[in-house]
Amino acid sequence: MLVTTPAIVISALKYGEADLIVKCFTQSNGLKSYLLRRILKSKKGKLRTAMFQPATQLEIVAVHKDKGTLESIRDAKVLHSYTTLHTDIYKTSIVLFLAEMLKNSIQEEEENKELYTFLENAFLWLDRNEHSANFHLFFILELTRYLGFYPDTSTSSLPHFNMLTGNFEYTETIYSITEDNLFILNSLLGIDFDDLNAIKLNKTRRAAFVNMVIGYYELHLHGFKKPKSLTILNSLFN
Repeated sequence: MLVTTPAIVISALKYGEADLIVKCFTQSNGLKSYLLRRILKSKKGKLRTAMFQPATQLEIVAVHKDKGTLESIRDAKVLHSYTTLHTDIYKTSIVLFLAEMLKNSIQEEEENKELYTFLENAFLWLDRNEHSANFHLFFILELTRYLGFYPDTSTSSLPHFNMLTGNFEYTETIYSITEDNLFILNSLLGIDFDDLNAIKLNKTRRAAFVNMVIGYYELHLHGFKKPKSLTILNSLFN
């Protein structure tokens, strides 16, 4: 089936001498993997390597056979030309970390327009605004809304958050978070990207919260792997 759809690049891996295997989150079919033959050596083709950097927003014309094999892209154009996302070292580091989180957490090859809209708007916001050291905290927490395990906020006034159940509770368990991480969690619930700079955190508190959320992912997503790029990201924000 020939499909024309917006798509957000998640990752690109060199395959052989001249090919790329690209993962994209498409608006029409969710996560799809494509084999781009000879793109690394082609100078005249419609597809360029630079188009497949993480978070790039494209419109692609693709052949989807939906047989569990690698698909192909016939044509692509950039939908939104970023001005800072791939040139600012802080934003680039954020994008690499978030792309790895997406790669490790999204598995479904099915339409999810709400998730696509969230990713589209999030990366556009990051490109157009001064970098926020709290952006990735909010992003990975908000992402759980579309993955099916966003915290139940109906009892958020209770003193413990149980990472196993996703609920705020009276009783503390081995899965509970309290104090600093609980404060940050409550600060991030129900806000938007524009509110992030009002939350004042130092490097240690920020890193601890990210590690906690990654642990939350590990409890709810089978086989989830901690992103390797996290170490680099943590070193940038004081």
